[in-house]
Amino acid sequence: MSERRRRTSTPGTERRSHPRFEAHLEVDYAHGDTFLFAYVENISEMGIFVRTDDPARVGTRLTLRFSPRDAEPLLLQGEVVWINPVRPGGDNPNPGMGIRFVELSADQRERLVELVRTVAYLQAPDRAND
Repeated sequence: MSERRRRTSTPGTERRSHPRFEAHLEVDYAHGDTFLFAYVENISEMGIFVRTDDPARVGTRLTLRFSPRDAEPLLLQGEVVWINPVRPGGDNPNPGMGIRFVELSADQRERLVELVRTVAYLQAPDRAND
């Protein structure tokens, strides 16, 4: 059995190839004539989770604009790969959408990796007492 198949067939295992880190970044996103504002809840080198009560459909291509404090905004393309919709009765405390980055230039990839490293560094356990 291949490693990929083993990882995806075992319940409860992590399928991501890049670690995700909690983040609280403002994000503007657009598709077609629709422009919205939300928050990035977590980030990796491959994608983000955007908290929203109105997620776009799976397969929707989005233009994303977000940045860390005091930095030039990143303007990236992404595709919605999964959603967690709002459910009646409020039994879903974390609605939103998972977005995979697509068509990144070398410069965009470099800036994104630097942002993820910064977020990870700020969350490192040994930084808790700084």
